Amino acid sequence: MGDYNYHYSLTVTMKGNEIELVRILTIFTTIDLSSNNFSGEIPKAIGKLNSLIVLNFSHNSLTGYIPESLGGLTSIESLDISSNHLTGRIPSQLTSLTFLVVFNLSWNRLHGPIPHGPQFNTFENSSYAGNIGLCGFPLSKDCEDNQTEVQPPMLQQDEDDSDVDGFTWKIVVIGYACGMTLGIFLGSLMFLIGRPKILCEIC
Repeated sequence: MGDYNYHYSLTVTMKGNEIELVRILTIFTTIDLSSNNFSGEIPKAIGKLNSLIVLNFSHNSLTGYIPESLGGLTSIESLDISSNHLTGRIPSQLTSLTFLVVFNLSWNRLHGPIPHGPQFNTFENSSYAGNIGLCGFPLSKDCEDNQTEVQPPMLQQDEDDSDVDGFTWKIVVIGYACGMTLGIFLGSLMFLIGRPKILCEIC
């Protein structure tokens, strides 16, 4: 087994001590570091292990963001980083993981919209439980961005309604003015030709 299988190094913190793993086999297909009380951020170098099928960092004390580099785990089928202290948004790069079957981000401090993608549309609510800042499908909580997108048609409808009301009001005023002018003209004409005298004689 040559040195070309050991391209990546990794620094982990365990029980307050930093340990550097100088050489990691790139042919590893499973990494399970769950329930080890690890702290610190998820190393970006993990995303270069493109032969990885299972990655489990659950039940630790990991902080920081989910690295966008995890989108490079093109063969990953199971990704579990639940029960940590991760913050930020779910990287949209993860939607390219087309082999992903098991996905668990529950009980972190993530926020923002859940990305849409072929595999992401198959995950259930349990994959995101405990992240009160997340929104969008499959959660019942809508994102504020979606709500603002719905508002402009409603505002346009209100403007259209006000235009209709204004148009109706103008017609009424014009009709009233024309009727009043015509009434004054006909009334004056009747007095000029003496028709009111005839009406008085009949009475």
